[in-house]
Amino acid sequence: MVRVAFATLGCKVNQYETQRIIDTFEERGFAIVGFDEPAELYVINSCSVTQLAEKKSMQIVRRAARQGPEARVVLTGCMAQFTLLRGETVAEAALIVPNTDKMRTVHYVLEAFPDIRERVARDPAPPVLRNPYERTRAVVKIQDGCNVRCSFCSIPYTRPRMFSRPYEEVLDEIRRLVDEGFKEVVLTGVLIGSYGEETGSGGPDLAELLQRMARTDGLERIRISSIELTQVTDRLIDVCASEPKVCPHLHIPLQSGDDRILQAMNRPYRQQDVLALAEKLYSRIPDLAITTDIMVGFPGEDETAFQQTCKVVEAVQYARAHIFRFSPRPGTPAAQMADQVPDHEKERRSQQLANLCRRYRERFVAARLGRTVCVLVEGKQGKGGLMRGLTDNYIPVEFAGGAHLAGQLVWVRLLETTDEGALGELVTTSSGGHEDGGLHLLPDRAEAGTVHLLVRG
Repeated sequence: MVRVAFATLGCKVNQYETQRIIDTFEERGFAIVGFDEPAELYVINSCSVTQLAEKKSMQIVRRAARQGPEARVVLTGCMAQFTLLRGETVAEAALIVPNTDKMRTVHYVLEAFPDIRERVARDPAPPVLRNPYERTRAVVKIQDGCNVRCSFCSIPYTRPRMFSRPYEEVLDEIRRLVDEGFKEVVLTGVLIGSYGEETGSGGPDLAELLQRMARTDGLERIRISSIELTQVTDRLIDVCASEPKVCPHLHIPLQSGDDRILQAMNRPYRQQDVLALAEKLYSRIPDLAITTDIMVGFPGEDETAFQQTCKVVEAVQYARAHIFRFSPRPGTPAAQMADQVPDHEKERRSQQLANLCRRYRERFVAARLGRTVCVLVEGKQGKGGLMRGLTDNYIPVEFAGGAHLAGQLVWVRLLETTDEGALGELVTTSSGGHEDGGLHLLPDRAEAGTVHLLVRG
């Protein structure tokens, strides 16, 4: 058998695409192995969103080349696309597949390496049987491409084509995933709020797609991975508020809370828009968690601008935040801007903001201690052997329980905060069933209360 190993860097879109690429390799008879195992092929789905992402991508490429000197290293993803655009090569990579054609990676491999093609045809790997109890959350890509052109971002260069998958195709995939045992579907895309007929869906927009998904028997949760502020419409809010299967969790990138910096970033909103939307969301979607991405050290960001970002964090009280430092991307307008922020200052602001965001993350969890919440169990935690899972509003929960609970929805009472989320206890009745009598019922959000802004304007 021909063994192939995969590594993925970057976003949920990349993760989804890697899984689809793996499926195509399995269909052609390749044996899928772990990245640390010996293999004839190592496929790296790379990222280039920051310098650190590119550095990590190259580290993975070199690691694959070291551990398999006779193996072929195949590079695809956004960093691969930039490499091709710049007319460069990667010495350790035997094959570079354009990001725009990554779903055909197996075809590139079979065309480039006749010896591998012959071996796969002669000795295909048997079909893989997976444990249905390990199936929890499935990522489904519904859209690709971005036309916003933020001044710091390379994605419009590596994923230029705006495209929405036909809604029948999306719904068919979701039904298959539910039949395989998945309870939650995470919708992902590069600019997911643009999903709709004008870019190829063949019918509904994102809000209507959520409603159609909710009619799928056996699907318990629907989560939106990330959405731009300007694409959170009143209709979408209504669906999130009224449809119990749609998780009360929205990841809305902030990037900066300062109007001058937002303008330089070419972000299509201002601070007041962020605050107004947060207040509307908290008032209309019970027990909502808002999470975000924040950039520090964008060119021209002085201390006053940074404090405006801190002000927004204090007002919105994000349940979780991903903080990253500005990294100039070749070919983007921001790479050429004056007033670049020194690295040491980026580091200081990053740490200060991380401490601030951690405070509100802990406050979000602490406000829910004592409640009994529905947790989708993902498996066993390494430390202490506890089971782990997620609430619908994205709180990581650890609790004592059996491995047979993986992939199930269970009721857990939250007891105390942890570094990442909460520690809880499995709630059962005297007969051994869950408090809901064994039915898959979601908690009544109306009982959970709401969280309001502390600072406005």
